[in-house]
Amino acid sequence: MARTASTMLDLGTSAPSFSLPDVVSGKQTHLSDFDSKKALLVMFISRHCPYVKHIVTQLAALGNDYQTKDIGIVAISANDIDNYPDDAPDMLKQMAQDNQFSFPVCFDETQQVAKDYSAACTPDFFLFNSDRKLVYRGQLDASRPGSDLPVTGTDLRAAIDAVLADQPVPQKQMPSIGCNIKWKAGNEPNYFNT
Repeated sequence: MARTASTMLDLGTSAPSFSLPDVVSGKQTHLSDFDSKKALLVMFISRHCPYVKHIVTQLAALGNDYQTKDIGIVAISANDIDNYPDDAPDMLKQMAQDNQFSFPVCFDETQQVAKDYSAACTPDFFLFNSDRKLVYRGQLDASRPGSDLPVTGTDLRAAIDAVLADQPVPQKQMPSIGCNIKWKAGNEPNYFNT
């Protein structure tokens, strides 16, 4: 398990477009599906990662708690399933159903969407405002596997609540830490070399 930090993409970056299959419904999920929402949360997750397993109950709670709010939520998994079959679409579907996720879980087979978002780890969180400009990227909260800190989602929830209340999101943001995205051989993004 490679402990990897998020890239901390520049705030103000526009949300890259995507069109990916939802592993549960089989339908395509598009960035434009969330056009009517005031905020959009894009989460990069995986099924096998201990960091995601550590917070999976909070991810489900996040989806449920904000289901009636003016925010769209989508999870994306981009891992190489040839080498990490636990992250294959059928396994992701099982994860989504077991945890009763209320948001789509999409599979990024080509890994292009993960690259477009400069995603580096699982979990990795990107929150956009109504103009689809990045206002938060970083950790769910300070809890990590093996730490004594409870998983509360406090950092991400504070950012979401600020966007929904038309308040500024705090500029001091801590990177997410997790397993590195499992890139296909020869497909590693160049943003790790900068």
